[in-house]
Amino acid sequence: MPGTSRVPVSLRNLSSYKNAAVRRNPVLAFNFDLLRNIVFAFFILRHFRKALRQLRGRGIFGTAGSFYRYLQHLAYGLFLNLPGIKSRVQLQVDEALMKLEDKLVQKGPGVTRYTTLPKEGLTDEKIKEILTGLSELHHAQWEKGQVSGAVYHGGKEMLDLQSEAYRMFAVSNPLHPDVFPGVRKMEAEIVAMVLAMYNAPVGAGGITTSGGTESILLACLAARAKAYSERGVTEPEIVVSVTAHAAFDKAGHYFGIKVHHVAAVGRLVNYNTIMVVGSAPNFPHGIIDDIAGLSKIALRKRIPLHVDACLGSFLVPFLEKAGFETQPFDFRIKGVTSISCDTHKYGFSPKGNSVLLFRTKKLRTYGYFITANWPGGVYASPSLAGSRAGSLIAGTWASLMKIGESGYISSCRDIVGAAKAIEAGIKERFAPDLYIMGEPLVSVVAFSSKTLNIYEIADEMSSLGWHLNPLQNPPAVHIACTKPTVEAVDRLLNDLETAIQNAKLKGGDATKKAQGDTAALYGIAGSLPNKSVIKRMAAGFIDTLYKV
Repeated sequence: MPGTSRVPVSLRNLSSYKNAAVRRNPVLAFNFDLLRNIVFAFFILRHFRKALRQLRGRGIFGTAGSFYRYLQHLAYGLFLNLPGIKSRVQLQVDEALMKLEDKLVQKGPGVTRYTTLPKEGLTDEKIKEILTGLSELHHAQWEKGQVSGAVYHGGKEMLDLQSEAYRMFAVSNPLHPDVFPGVRKMEAEIVAMVLAMYNAPVGAGGITTSGGTESILLACLAARAKAYSERGVTEPEIVVSVTAHAAFDKAGHYFGIKVHHVAAVGRLVNYNTIMVVGSAPNFPHGIIDDIAGLSKIALRKRIPLHVDACLGSFLVPFLEKAGFETQPFDFRIKGVTSISCDTHKYGFSPKGNSVLLFRTKKLRTYGYFITANWPGGVYASPSLAGSRAGSLIAGTWASLMKIGESGYISSCRDIVGAAKAIEAGIKERFAPDLYIMGEPLVSVVAFSSKTLNIYEIADEMSSLGWHLNPLQNPPAVHIACTKPTVEAVDRLLNDLETAIQNAKLKGGDATKKAQGDTAALYGIAGSLPNKSVIKRMAAGFIDTLYKV
């Protein structure tokens, strides 16, 4: 009925019950109000401290800039969800993903799809025939050195040796060291060899992982566990350079760690900081961070310092012996507490192997998982995986033993020498159209342009058979040199000259909208304050990988 309360009688009388209780016991009301005020004060204090840390770390203007970007992100997100806009954006995303699917997913009358188990197993000959066809599908010409990074090939003899090692240990699993003692021995020796390369002190330790990302994840996990165990940190943060690998953001996403991307590290280190990070070198520009400077901050603040040498791997330890300039980066710097190194890059081991090194075995144990209560027995593992492929460990051990120190010095001389030749060629032949990003010391050469749209040049290089890496913030392109690149330096520079000429003919100046796929994607990505559309496209790309 109109004017009648819909609140139940019992709830309407709650206030009177409370007042009656207060009259009977005034202390109860006092304690309730006190508790409420304490909780409120704690809430205010917590957020006030966060605000102070933000102001201290980024300053007034930096904080204001962050807030402005947040408002931009929010406003653009609302705009993208407006009726009419949302459907149009989704249509364009679907069209882009359809083009991607046509490019990646094999289609046509001659394509056989296997979506269920065959009723009867195929013969060995038939399987080998299918595998041969799959291996011959059109792909980028990495054998000719026209792919940036991606394939770190040690040569046919190395591949044959690795295949034999695979075969000998195909069924082995390091989870069962009593069953496969040879795998345990090889894994321990791989760790010991890489520790020696990075000048680890007595008492250091390490583990092998599935790759650089897992090594980085576990370094962050160990640092988080250490901070919680020793200092009670429950809101962990890490401070990384803006050029640090995306795996640190992945660790933040998985493990609830706030990641600060900064140009200057010191001001953002606070009580909650569990680790600072440097790269040797970083992936985008191939530059070695100031590890010695980061070490001083880490020692002063008494926090771990991780060096990501996944890309530098078996190059940076040998730069000096190969006759190149280098910078301090390893355990000889006192503040360095952990290092990640990919054996499957310039160590030329099979894909799926990396090593994570720790200054102390105690720090290594913070990354272990151990449970003593499982009905299946006591379970302990050093990494994210349980069962692992012993064949990968055997292939890695065989690679390191075959190449040896002299072989790695020689490959360092060749690969870094190729990078130096590319850097010099760009400076001599293509200025002022192109310029080098920073001062690269290892295998990566990044370049950009102030007169041309660099993504248009990347697309022109793609049309010439090259597979280079587009970069953003700022726009650039890089090549990570490998063994096949050594023989392709002149071809790269000549094709780059052609690409520049073609870009100029198309009027691809730095301010003009370019038409190629790379130019379109990265041009849009760089201009949008809200990256939700790009993330949708990236998610669609991953979905496409699993389409039959």
